[in-house]
Amino acid sequence: MTGTDVQKEAEDSGPSGYAAARLRLLTEEARSGPPRRAALAELTDDWLTGLFAAGAEGLRGASLVAVGGYGRGELSPRSDLDLLLLHDGSDTKAVAALADRLWYPVWDLGLDLDHSVRTPAEARKTAGEDLKVQLGLLDARHIAGDLGLTASLRTAVLADWRNQAPKRLPELQELCAERAERQGELQYLLEPDLKEARGGLRDATALRAVAASWLADAPREGLADARRRLLDVRDALHLATGRATDRLALQEQDQVAAELGLLDADTLLRQVYEAARLVSYASDVTWREVGRVLRSRAVRPRLRAMLGGGKPAPERSPLAEGVVEQDGEVVLARAARPERDPVLPLRAAAAAAQAGLPLSLHAVRRLAATVRPLPTPWPAEAREQLVTLLGSGRPTIEVWEALEAEGLITRLLPDWERVRCRPQRNAVHLWTVDRHLIETAVRASEFTRRVSRPDLLLVAALLHDIGKGWPGDHSVAGEIIAKDVAARIGFDRHDVTVVATLVRHHLLLIDTATRRDLEDPATVRSVAEAVGSQGTLELLHALTEADALATGPAAWSTWRGSLVADLVKRVSAVLAGDVPDDPEEAAPTAEQERLALEAAATGSPVLALRAQTEPPAGQEPSGDPEPLGVELLIAVPDQPGVLPAVAGVLAMHRLTVRTAELRSLHLPDGVDGSVLLLDWRVAAEYGSLPQAARLRSDLVRALDGSLDIAGRLAERDAAYPRRRGVVAPAARVSVHPAASRLATVIEVRSQDAPGLLFRIGRALEEASVRVRSAHVSTLGANAVDAFYVTGPQGAPLPGDEAASVARKLEETLRG
Repeated sequence: MTGTDVQKEAEDSGPSGYAAARLRLLTEEARSGPPRRAALAELTDDWLTGLFAAGAEGLRGASLVAVGGYGRGELSPRSDLDLLLLHDGSDTKAVAALADRLWYPVWDLGLDLDHSVRTPAEARKTAGEDLKVQLGLLDARHIAGDLGLTASLRTAVLADWRNQAPKRLPELQELCAERAERQGELQYLLEPDLKEARGGLRDATALRAVAASWLADAPREGLADARRRLLDVRDALHLATGRATDRLALQEQDQVAAELGLLDADTLLRQVYEAARLVSYASDVTWREVGRVLRSRAVRPRLRAMLGGGKPAPERSPLAEGVVEQDGEVVLARAARPERDPVLPLRAAAAAAQAGLPLSLHAVRRLAATVRPLPTPWPAEAREQLVTLLGSGRPTIEVWEALEAEGLITRLLPDWERVRCRPQRNAVHLWTVDRHLIETAVRASEFTRRVSRPDLLLVAALLHDIGKGWPGDHSVAGEIIAKDVAARIGFDRHDVTVVATLVRHHLLLIDTATRRDLEDPATVRSVAEAVGSQGTLELLHALTEADALATGPAAWSTWRGSLVADLVKRVSAVLAGDVPDDPEEAAPTAEQERLALEAAATGSPVLALRAQTEPPAGQEPSGDPEPLGVELLIAVPDQPGVLPAVAGVLAMHRLTVRTAELRSLHLPDGVDGSVLLLDWRVAAEYGSLPQAARLRSDLVRALDGSLDIAGRLAERDAAYPRRRGVVAPAARVSVHPAASRLATVIEVRSQDAPGLLFRIGRALEEASVRVRSAHVSTLGANAVDAFYVTGPQGAPLPGDEAASVARKLEETLRG
């Protein structure tokens, strides 16, 4: 039977004919999705038109209007009918009788009905008082009666909506936020509400309302498909349950998947999550644009008055090379060339996360369209920017989602595709696999002061469940993938092994602590053998806690934490032979010795700048060498204040310190004096490097006291207002008395920031200690620095004095 035959049967047979035709339509296997929804709406239109014609004979100035989902022609099998009987008020008794002739047949068939009877003025008044009514009227569609009456109402409602948009859109945004708070996020729920949860059908409808306001528009690419997919799932859910439900319960997911011809319930959930993620991202972008437009409208009249007319140019504030802040978003600089700068996506993402700002949609799409792939292995800057992004805390999530929405994450990390939107059928887990991995990195960022290699902790957090997209034990599969990914992003062999070990054994501590006898020496020895070193144990302890906290409240407790801490203490005792000894004195290179002799002869600092292209120790070179940064060698006659002076000059010139070594050089016999050698790897924050002669000139002035570094840095900080940015973990300063026989080792773990080394060096100078050597490394946004210090006479500091220096240094960094 054709669609025309079905409609004719409905018209000829009245309510029973409509019911039969409706049933036949819903059980047709040939029609599903949008064609079936449209056919059901058309069939219902024809039936209601017949009811209206029979009941409105002789009545003028009345029309029947579909609103809401029915107005959009999106009738699911058990959808209610949203109807408005519109009239001009000339014959209210006849209209009341017509309403009875319309509503009762609908009720008699057991269909849900949302109905109202109003004049155009009453409809507009109610819409002005009730936002939900106004949203329904935006989709008003004429069914029967006076077409002019319906058209004039539609025109008036749309005009009202556009005129009132500055007031109503913030109300709509608040309504969406409240609903999300109650219902949760559709893209992560095991039993989601397809309509009410964030990223569901209501949010998709809200985006249509924003577009109708002409104030802002949603990113349209893929949005219609995402909405269609959610509607298809709801149709299948209605047919599978026979009920008007929007909640996709666990026990019904297999049946719904079969109704849609999908492999299984996991495939169904993954499709739902992908659609919801697209709607959620479009909502974020759209509401951000609404806020920007409304702020602009509020500020513009005042600016025009101050400037005497004209449109002010948007303020742009630099964040990193090729990246600026504009209007509360991170955008690409005008001079940025993504097609020539493969690190730009990661640099922009890291800058956005560190500043606590969103990446603009235009910037992400331009990057996705034009950026070229990173070489393998990645250059050092790319790896550092990834670590910085992962270590930025909560802002990482929004930035990561923006990159993922445009396909940049799977281009950077192809293995990500297998875990993307993958459900976890475990009540303990709050998130999909991919979101759990990002959540673990966010949690791990809180523990970066507990470990000496925060970069390895953050990357292991990102990868620890990467094997869940493969058959078998996800830890075993994950170890293989983690090795490949860690090598691809540029870690050396030792670091690759550590990351792989962390992924392979990320459940070892929690499983052993809660299921094994810790008094049994064999238990502790087996863990020690698996872990291998104190450094890996330290990382695994932090990863274990971050993983559990990211899983959900049921996965971690004070009791579990104490069991794991007890196990770590016992394993650490077994591994205690790994205590570090004094660093070996490396023989100077010919260039270092030349600079040292020149500094000794002239009594002033000398320096050399050169591009560093050699890969780190243990890493194989591949193809044409790429610069890993710039090596800055400085030789200075030994004197107080060298470390803060050099660090301050570099900060003044906006040079970021990646690694640094400071040590005293033994000069050849017959050469008087002592020389300090500083070996730094630096990079310009943005722009080009300063000339070596300019650096040397400023360093000379800094050492003789004629250059006020502290004042210059303070002036620059004052010129750039502090952004909201990330709330980093507090700096942690610790003393390692057993780490050296010749000096006291003070270790600083802190958020990297301009002038950090200057502040540390000045604080150590003020404490009257001598820096015998220093080992500085910047891992993403984290600084992990070790200073070998002595008293004025060259001996290690007494315990209480060392603790006092560490305490004062920590207070300085937290101030």
